[in-house]
Amino acid sequence: MRITVFEITVPQFILTLTSLKHLLQKAHLHAEKRNIEMGVLLNTRLAPDQFALGKQVEIACDVARFCVARLTGTEAPQYAEPAKGYHDLLNRIDDTIHFMQKITPTDFEGYEGRKVTYPWYPGHYLDGHNYLVQHALPNFYFHVTTAYGILRFSGVDIGKADYLGEQNWKKES
Repeated sequence: MRITVFEITVPQFILTLTSLKHLLQKAHLHAEKRNIEMGVLLNTRLAPDQFALGKQVEIACDVARFCVARLTGTEAPQYAEPAKGYHDLLNRIDDTIHFMQKITPTDFEGYEGRKVTYPWYPGHYLDGHNYLVQHALPNFYFHVTTAYGILRFSGVDIGKADYLGEQNWKKES
């Protein structure tokens, strides 16, 4: 069986964003138990020149929804302002998942030939395939992993199973 671009994007983005939401919820409980303002966690970063947790979550959502939109020729939800806190981030994740749940495998037909451009690299583009494998997927997992790392660094009780989320394990007979 051959894997499809739909299978490596939409369900995986949804799975990982659901896990990211779970991580944030565990962080919220951690903050409440320790009398820490959630804003402190959302503004925590691993290095001075790196984005804070809240921005990592926003970017993960942006990368996922824009990837799917660019590869399917659909319009991604737009946000006028950055998320302002914990609940905004949860809503951003939910909105991104809701957008993806409307996408079907046939929406990706012809994705390889789509041109993806960025204003910071004028006159250049990536075709859909290279955009997916060289930019979107690595970028998405980078920001989710960085968010996970910030939470671990901050003492939130999470582990690899929290990051991986639900898996379709089969029972041997």
